Amino acid sequence: MVGKYFLNMSKIGSKPIKIPESIQLNLEDNTIGLKGKEGEMRFNIPSVLKLKREAVELKLETINQEKKTKSLHGLYRQLISNAMKGLETPWQKILEIVGTGYNVKLQGEDLLFKIGFSHPVIFKKPAGIRFQVAGNNKVIVLGADKQLVGEIAYQIKKLKPPDAYKGKGIRYQGEIIKLKPGKKVKTASEGAA
Repeated sequence: MVGKYFLNMSKIGSKPIKIPESIQLNLEDNTIGLKGKEGEMRFNIPSVLKLKREAVELKLETINQEKKTKSLHGLYRQLISNAMKGLETPWQKILEIVGTGYNVKLQGEDLLFKIGFSHPVIFKKPAGIRFQVAGNNKVIVLGADKQLVGEIAYQIKKLKPPDAYKGKGIRYQGEIIKLKPGKKVKTASEGAA
């Protein structure tokens, strides 16, 4: 049973990718070009993989059954699929700014943060990314490239990570911060014991 499992292709890699109507696809040798409402992306596919277009589907096939090839099979299938989804509807990450007096606003295409420093912090807009601000304490990072959206959201969060005692700072929407008890709580519990 185990041997039979390893002979099969990558489960993710073997799934065909549906090509949305809004996406223009260009296949040349081992390069795939994608163009959609949100921009365009290109991928160089490793030589151990082959791309086949069948009507409204794209299939990725392997040349051999080596372990490295199988992992590349699944990886590139997912990268292409994510790119198609992102070019149709942008990926997004939402960040919340928590703290008294902390806020964010758009300055042109860049973000201007007031997050407890003596000066405002400007975060420049990178290529392929758009920012939206909801209220004065939420930032929405949008883009076609899922990996880039996640990376930029992480860089913004690093400007002021949540404080361990009060939770003040920048966090992902829905992220739960485990707060440490402060000195007052510690002394009160020690006094009761």
